[in-house]
Amino acid sequence: MSIGERLDGVDSETAAQKLRGRAGTIVTVKVHRGNGAGLSSYKEVKLPREVIKLSPISSTIIPHKTPDGRLLKTGYVRLASFSQSAAMDMENTIQEMENQGVQSYILDLRNNPGGLVTAGLDVAQIWLDGDETLVNTIDRDGNMVPISMVNGHAVTHDPLIVLVNEGSASASEILAGALHDNGRAILVGHKTFGKGKIQSVTQLHDGSALFVTVAKYLSPALHDIDQVGITPDVQCTVDMLTSPKDTFKDKSASSSSLEADSCIIVAEHELDVQESEGSAS
Repeated sequence: MSIGERLDGVDSETAAQKLRGRAGTIVTVKVHRGNGAGLSSYKEVKLPREVIKLSPISSTIIPHKTPDGRLLKTGYVRLASFSQSAAMDMENTIQEMENQGVQSYILDLRNNPGGLVTAGLDVAQIWLDGDETLVNTIDRDGNMVPISMVNGHAVTHDPLIVLVNEGSASASEILAGALHDNGRAILVGHKTFGKGKIQSVTQLHDGSALFVTVAKYLSPALHDIDQVGITPDVQCTVDMLTSPKDTFKDKSASSSSLEADSCIIVAEHELDVQESEGSAS
């Protein structure tokens, strides 16, 4: 941003880009203030630039009453994308919830388009033990290679429901398949997108790129992901009555804002079934 540059009529995203700069520096902004009576003034504000860390995770605790009247705590965790910090943020979130006495979990992967596949595999290991296979890769010649954990130790063994829909793709599908096929989670929602290609990229001389599919992903139970998707164990009548993006615009969102979500209701029912079966055994 140049000195004295005016931002009249500039949209908020463009303005934000102009204000960005090296961490530790200061940008001076003059804000126009009018009082509605024809009088106006300018106020000068100095803004320090800092590194802002955005977490892909939003969470809350849902108090849940069982059919027999007992009150349980369900940890709701929404994972919006698989960034580099996703696994660490997830582990910290689950550990905090464990400390607060949470007894079951709902992991929401709806409308999560993916991101770093390695981050998805790291998140899976937070929920799984041992040497379980997380995903398989199979090349064009039919050679299959499993990707497995090594001496995994789950943060929690509490019951887990994973929510998916048509917007769950790539790393989301790999994570959902890993948790489902290893018997760790029940999937609730709608069939996933179906993106499981592994491609090599070759840069061409004219600046374009050539993408060649060299392999694809299969779930631990050898179910094809690409162009097929993952079908949940239980479907919801309506995918989302409340958008997760709207629900968690800020971290202080109340669990009551999730009550209109039919998939959450179905997930809670499945947790009730698991809890009653566990009590009976």
